[in-house]
Amino acid sequence: MTPEDRFPGPEHPDSGPRHQPDLDVLPYGTYYEPEPATGYPGTPYEAETYSGYGGARYLEQHWPADGQDHTVHAPENAPLFSHQDHAGSHQDHPGYEPTLPDQQSPAHQDHAHQDHAHQAPGRDDPPTIELGPPLPDPSAPSYPYPAPGPGEPPGPLYVVGDVHGYLEELRAELRHQGLIDAEGHWSAGRSRIWFLGDFTDRGPDGIGVIDLVMQLAAEAAAAGGYCRALMGNHELLFLGAARYGDEPVQSTAGTASFLAAWRLNGGQQHDLDRLEGHHISWLSRLPAIALEDGHLLLHSDTTAYLEYGESIPDVNDAVHSLLADEGVDEWWDCFRRFTKRFAFRGDAGPTAVHELLDTYGGTRIVHGHSPIPYLTGAVHADDGQPPHIPGPYVYADDLAVAMDGGVTMEGRLLVARLPVN
Repeated sequence: MTPEDRFPGPEHPDSGPRHQPDLDVLPYGTYYEPEPATGYPGTPYEAETYSGYGGARYLEQHWPADGQDHTVHAPENAPLFSHQDHAGSHQDHPGYEPTLPDQQSPAHQDHAHQDHAHQAPGRDDPPTIELGPPLPDPSAPSYPYPAPGPGEPPGPLYVVGDVHGYLEELRAELRHQGLIDAEGHWSAGRSRIWFLGDFTDRGPDGIGVIDLVMQLAAEAAAAGGYCRALMGNHELLFLGAARYGDEPVQSTAGTASFLAAWRLNGGQQHDLDRLEGHHISWLSRLPAIALEDGHLLLHSDTTAYLEYGESIPDVNDAVHSLLADEGVDEWWDCFRRFTKRFAFRGDAGPTAVHELLDTYGGTRIVHGHSPIPYLTGAVHADDGQPPHIPGPYVYADDLAVAMDGGVTMEGRLLVARLPVN
């Protein structure tokens, strides 16, 4: 069991009853290292992004070598946010542009971490961005992105692995790929991007990451492109901490809470302090699963999605209904299921991949969640150096692509154009 995602209780983050691969059997696969981006304006880009904030040192501090779980208690005065207070504070709009507030929200209180390194002056207010042309007629044919003109193919497709609050690393990698300009605005025209989830926790600026993705979603739509995101297990955990706080949940090892589990898994108080209604509304509507150009996009390398429906709309509707109507124990169970991992490792891995592909469609799975260094067993280098992650990892008989480069453990934040060959 890796220390990457832990919560009070003995639930193991393997993939449940469908497939029980031997986790000591490492997957046979290959790294994919894309060609350097051409025509990229700016200074040369460092191939590896290493960061110590919340990475290997964080894991060493919070998961001792004795392997014992440790209960984390939240501060008594930690500010909590009620989902009921925020959901519905802004109307939902059709299409793929994010819901933005109609007016600026009140300034945060003085204790809202004004000295945070990545929080620029004026960040107390939600972002204000151009939304582009008016939304189309609802009766008109809909497309997952603006319809191409005659003979015009859709734009290239990119995926982004787990970010976990590493905003500057994300900006650097997106710019390296030519997807944003030097000011951080969309510069990729009709390109399409899918973020695979896990925007927050462990890193320095999770809310900044969410703000950037929401901004790019609007700017891409205005340019004829497409920017969307999946819901990861850390989105479920973050929303649960905001909604339920210290309310007890029924864990198989006894009573725990979302807030305690969130802190145990690298939750940053300044992210919770800055969480606002438009963030909650946007995060709560993220899909759990998607199919794009034959790629089945998931956050977690688990078969637990099969427990929520036999089609992509069924799975997404089930998760959204749960987040809208169900109680704390149902939320906890959903978080627990989507925290499972390693279904595609070992001899049984290709069978698990085929089970998902046969149910939901597609020819290959692309996922985040499990850091590649853990997936391949390269987490501990003999020389003590950070793991070398040249690119996405293709495994399970070439049926699965892992995109979590382990940025939290001084690896790399990955952005890749699909297909990965």
